[in-house]
Amino acid sequence: MWQIYFYTILSVVIVSLISLIGILSLFLSKKGLKSITLFFVSFSAGTLLGDAFIHLLPEAIDELGTGLTVWIWLLFGILIFFVLEKIIFWRHCHVQTSESHPHPLGMMNLIGDCLHNFIDGIIIAGSFLIDVRLGIATTIAVIAHEIPQEIGDFGVLIHAGYSRLKAITLNFITALTALAGAIITLIVGAQFENLIFYILPMSAGGFIYIATADLIPELKKDTAAHKSVIQLLFIIIGIGLMILLKSLD
Repeated sequence: MWQIYFYTILSVVIVSLISLIGILSLFLSKKGLKSITLFFVSFSAGTLLGDAFIHLLPEAIDELGTGLTVWIWLLFGILIFFVLEKIIFWRHCHVQTSESHPHPLGMMNLIGDCLHNFIDGIIIAGSFLIDVRLGIATTIAVIAHEIPQEIGDFGVLIHAGYSRLKAITLNFITALTALAGAIITLIVGAQFENLIFYILPMSAGGFIYIATADLIPELKKDTAAHKSVIQLLFIIIGIGLMILLKSLD
């Protein structure tokens, strides 16, 4: 059990450190950053969809059966992420803020990021409690999603008037809420093992929602043929990585 705790905490710490990647925006032009970010978004969409359909849902079906339970929790996960966006204006946007592309500012962004990272911690810990390999696959999917998101969050805070140092610091502090989500899940999961299995389809629903409602629509805004081909390639690479991890089981 201590091995699971170690892998979970290590994974969450690595995910939290991704928040520092916003520093990249200090050294790249807006055009260069946007191009790089959109390719990260493509890879993220692929890993999220791959993890949902190749790892999380099959594992949930193995544990909970093929009845309505899995699909109800899948829909529940989609609805949860939809409600979160509506209530606290949390939006997985990965394009830097501008006059033509405004973001929710300041404190609202930080509150939404705290909740988002807390849920990431729950998802990662729940996956490791089921199987270490499932936890690794889910962590990779979360990391792939965190890279473009954290770059976007850093841009939001700068646009909201925070200094660069304060934006980096606050972004890192909010990222640490993932630890709280992971620790709570590890404690609760040890007491109620069956509860963990319901996290799987709910997480899959959240991943599907993020990929299809937030990430892919972002990619559709750039219609250049060569960029579209590269985006598709990165989506396939993301899915392929999840297939590769599954084949190692």
